[in-house]
This record gives sequence, structure tokens and C-alpha cells, in this order.
Amino acid sequence: MHYQTLILGAGAAGMMAASHAGPGVLIVDHAKAPGEKIRISGGGRCNFTNTGTTPTQFLSQNPHFAKSALSRYTQWDFISLVAEHGIPYHEKTLGQLFCDTSAKDIIAMLRAEMEKAGAQLWLKTDVGEITHDGKFKVRLTREGKDHIVTAQNLIVATGGKSIPKMGATGLAYQIAQQFGLDIIPPRPGLVPLTFSDDKFKTLAGVATPAQVTANQTTFDEALLFTHRGLSGPAVLQASSYWHEGEDITVNLIPAGKLLEHLKTARQDTGRKALTSILSQHLPARLVDFLKDDMDFAGNIADQSDARLQAICNALSNWPLLPSGSEGYRTAEVTLGGINTDGLSSKTMAAKTVPNLYFIGEAVDVTGWLGGYNFQWAWSSGWAAGQAIKAQSA
Repeated sequence: MHYQTLILGAGAAGMMAASHAGPGVLIVDHAKAPGEKIRISGGGRCNFTNTGTTPTQFLSQNPHFAKSALSRYTQWDFISLVAEHGIPYHEKTLGQLFCDTSAKDIIAMLRAEMEKAGAQLWLKTDVGEITHDGKFKVRLTREGKDHIVTAQNLIVATGGKSIPKMGATGLAYQIAQQFGLDIIPPRPGLVPLTFSDDKFKTLAGVATPAQVTANQTTFDEALLFTHRGLSGPAVLQASSYWHEGEDITVNLIPAGKLLEHLKTARQDTGRKALTSILSQHLPARLVDFLKDDMDFAGNIADQSDARLQAICNALSNWPLLPSGSEGYRTAEVTLGGINTDGLSSKTMAAKTVPNLYFIGEAVDVTGWLGGYNFQWAWSSGWAAGQAIKAQSA
């Protein structure tokens, strides 16, 4: 069987590429249904893009690589597609767009676009040996039968290692290495951080606004204490910048007005315990947890200006040393991956192997939490698809 283009991986990037690559496309996936990570994302509502998307929200060894694809297929282009299909959506916070009803609407939209383009979809299909001698030859196993498929173009959209229970593997990296491309060592991103001493077990379930800083990059969102450590948007964001053995810094009073509140309380309600006053501004269980380490003893009236300042300093600059992270099991994305030095930023094609393309999470481009990684999937998939369509025109 010969196809113009074979796409490995029917996730967000793969389906997007299949919609744009022109005629003669076969897209395959080992799963029972396409777009499984889309289906579970955003609590089942899929945070499909972010209105504020710019290249600055992406991590890569080459921070300029993502600019071309992101500028040529923007968040507004994808939003127009969503609107065209009549999918209702809303903005949650910080430019994050979610489906009103279900993430399945996005999958149905992409399937409709693929069908309109004439792309064939094979599910429950395993990828075997891949060779290249002017065209690609790939062994595919489907329903217990082997099929040898040849294709002029091969797009690898099999993702990274995050969420292995969804079937994630390092297949894209193996294919890249087979064809001589370098790999930036992958690691879990957008992942909860853990502490080996069960440090925060008694605080599990407590959430509070915070600023979390890792490697001089700060995120101002919610922090959540868990049985194993820290989670919540601020921590997930910071985790992508954190490396094992490094401290993070937590600011528990991001609004920065606690000192004046404490001074006012000292005047108005001096006989109240300092812990009672602090519990008006922070979760009571957290205040109780910190009271010995940060010395919250005594009534508010007993505290000098210098002491109140010292308490605020401690709360706004709380250094913590995570022992690790939850790993790929709960990581939303994979950092690192295929080195962009070996790829064209315009087409996503390998520079040394004609007609071999890598898109989506497999590439060393990783977005922040909030719809950015889906936008990279749409943009990189579109770029590869357009390049192939132009080539065969």
C-alpha cells in the first residue's frame, strides 16, 4: 500500500497535520480512539488554546524555533475553526479557552476536518520497522495482520513520555535517533513536586494563592498542598523551570498588603492571638503548620514593627527543597525531546532526511499550562501539513 503521507500518532498535532497535508494521507494510532489526551484534558473540557499565546510562553533550547509556526497559524486561526464548527466555548482565566460542553467536540471537529481532506484513519495499529530508501517503508500491525506501507512523507506525531497510562512512549525519540537527529534529554513538565519526608501530609487539600519561583521565573496562581508535596497551577508552571537538587521559593502573601493589615489589627484588636489574625489572610491549617517555624507566638499587640516585618518577610520568601516530582505518571507534558537544531522551523522537516517531519510534543518545544501546548500542536501540525501540500501541488 502506498500513500503520499503517513502520519504516526492521531493526537492533536497528528490530526491537525492530516487535515492540511493534501491528498493521500494515512494516519495511524495504537489507541482505540483518536485524540485521547484531548479527551481527558481540562477536566474533560479541553483547554484548546490561549488568547495570549506568544513565543515567550514556550521553553526550548532554541527559544526562537517556535516563532515561525506560531505566527503563521495563530490562536485566532484555531478559534475561527472552533467557531466555524459551532462549538460553544468560554474563557476561564488568563486567556484560557475551554469547551462549554465536552472535549469530544474538538475531537469530532478534527475528525470532520480529516474526513473532508480525505485522510484515512487506522486505530489499534502498532508501528514496527521503519526504513527509508527514497521513500519510507513502515511495518504496521493491525488486527493481528502485518501491513507494509510505503509513503513519500512521514510525519511523526507520537508525543512525549507524559501520561504513560494513555499509551505514551518514547517512540518519536527512537525514530529521530534512527535517522541521526539529536535528543535533548526529556523530563516531566507541568508536574506536581514531591517531598520525601511527607512534609505536607497534614496540609493535604489546602489551597491558597501564591507566587512560586523556580530558576528566577515566577508564577502567580493557586498553590495546592498534597499528601506527597505541592501542586496547583503555580507549582505546575514552576516545575518546568525546576531541576532536581534546586530550591523553589514560595510567596504566600502575593498581594503584599499583609503588613498594613497586621498593623491595623494591632491597633484595633490587640488582644487577639497573632495566629488568629494571620488566619484571616491565610488558611488556618497553614498558619498552624507554620506557627513554630516562623514563630507566630503571642498576641498581635505584643508584636513590634520589626517583628511584623520579619513575619511578612518569612511568609513572602519561604524556601523549599523538593526531593523530586510525580514523574511522567502525572506530568501534563514532556520537556526536552527532538533537538530543534535538526529541524526546519518553517516546515518541521528534518534537515538531513527529506520528507521526514516531527511535530507536537515530541519536539523540544514545551508550553506553559493554559492551552499553550495545544496551540503548539495546532501550529506545528499545520506547518508540516502546509509544507507537504505545497510540495505536492
